[in-house]
Amino acid sequence: MGLLPHSFRPRAGSRVPVTRLSFIVVGAQKCGTTALNYYLKRHRRIALPLQKELHFFDDDELFVRGDVNYRLLHGRFSRVRPDSIAGENTPNYLYWPPVMQRIFEYNPLAKLIILLRNPIERAFSQWNMQRVRQIEPLDFIDAIRAEPERLNSLPPPRSRKFAYVDRGRYAGQIARVFALFPKEQVLVLKYETFRERQQHVVDKVFRFLELEPPRFRPVEAHNIPHGRKLRPDERASAFELLKNDIFCLEEILGWDCSDWC
Repeated sequence: MGLLPHSFRPRAGSRVPVTRLSFIVVGAQKCGTTALNYYLKRHRRIALPLQKELHFFDDDELFVRGDVNYRLLHGRFSRVRPDSIAGENTPNYLYWPPVMQRIFEYNPLAKLIILLRNPIERAFSQWNMQRVRQIEPLDFIDAIRAEPERLNSLPPPRSRKFAYVDRGRYAGQIARVFALFPKEQVLVLKYETFRERQQHVVDKVFRFLELEPPRFRPVEAHNIPHGRKLRPDERASAFELLKNDIFCLEEILGWDCSDWC
């Protein structure tokens, strides 16, 4: 492609509107996406919206007619430097089944970043969040036993709030991603590694985005204190529900998840 005529080139220091997202952090919930967002925001060539979670691609009403107005998405961004890459971070995207197809139709070259956490710890963390918000009246073990009925009986926007175990069934969610996007466009990271080696993981993210990794002071990876610790019987009950999915995920990603028990 030839150079643009001088009159059409952005002036130094000028700003341009966002017309396409190059990357999306798609999940998972309670897996460190807030901490990752902290680092992404501090790179001078990354453009993010002011609001962390846009919930554009999981808003079913926007896609019901098939004629999607992407200006609603791009309008959530301020004007950016011409050399910037734009992205967003909504951890519900990995879980919600129609989202990957929607993202693919929007930009089949988009890069996807995924953080996965021990699904038992993830479920307990989500339950704790809902208890703090006074949304969840049940104790943890009762909540995961009631989950299948809740998911079947409640409307989707509400049922998501109680999908403690189901959100941690990562194998099927990752399979949806790889059915559409080549593996070189997808970066899957372990939350536990992110917590222990933040600089290493952040550098890996920036290299994946083809950006020079900067140096930042490490931050706590979105650790909300629990009212109490997960009990051994609760851990065992959740593991029985999730163990087959964990084994499948190990096959898909070539991971050792023996610590997820």
